[in-house]
Amino acid sequence: MSDSKQSSLLDQVRIVLVNTSDCRNIGSAARAMKTMGLSQLVLVDPIEMPNGQAQALAAGATDVLANAKVVSTLSEAIEDCGLVVGTSARSRTLPWPMLEPRSCGEKMVAEANEYPVALVFGRESSGLTNDELQLCHFHVQIAANPDYSSLNLAMAVQTLSYEVRTSYLLALNDASQEHSTGNGTYIGKIALSTKSENDELYPVTEETERFYQHFENALKATGFIGDKHPGLVVTKLRRLFNRARPDVKEIKMMRGILASIERASTNSADKK
Repeated sequence: MSDSKQSSLLDQVRIVLVNTSDCRNIGSAARAMKTMGLSQLVLVDPIEMPNGQAQALAAGATDVLANAKVVSTLSEAIEDCGLVVGTSARSRTLPWPMLEPRSCGEKMVAEANEYPVALVFGRESSGLTNDELQLCHFHVQIAANPDYSSLNLAMAVQTLSYEVRTSYLLALNDASQEHSTGNGTYIGKIALSTKSENDELYPVTEETERFYQHFENALKATGFIGDKHPGLVVTKLRRLFNRARPDVKEIKMMRGILASIERASTNSADKK
């Protein structure tokens, strides 16, 4: 694998910090990232912007800090990502597809060939909201000591960044076993090449969100859900499709079906 290919792979892995309250934690997270070879940091609506204290804790990773992108919403931070994994320290009322840290790292490395991927970390005190977690394809939980599971933000970033790097290094260390197949080149168990022409990529988050909005509009048009009280239906549909992870062609097909349902509902209403 070429040097440019190696560096570009980790450059596709994005660390997203949501609504961080203490800029020192941002600096420490930047340092944790750089020790694992990651450089893409996105800050979502930070309460305290990085300052001299953050730079001091970033130590030799001030370049990661200086190049951090600041956005207003999580949706904006992940709109071009094909895989988004949110960190969750507790079980939720509505269970979501879960990954172990090791499998999270493997999936990040495998899919980073195709599009940007994101690891999302929430607020120091309360983590990610349910709405934010619903924007993620998977959740990941670090199996800390149940009697004392307190991990600060930088520790969590370090742990999961390490898993990404472990999977990345596994691929590199197995380079001697590299072999070519009809579907591309693979190293060890982790695919490091693009998909074949017959395969479809997963849609990026922006496309998936348009699909969910289209689905909700179609359900409202048929009267299946109310305009003001959609209840848990839309959330459960998000969970269903996140489990299934439809590819780009399947999303287009579903949107065609939804458009047909909307037309039928409109025609039915016009005849009344």
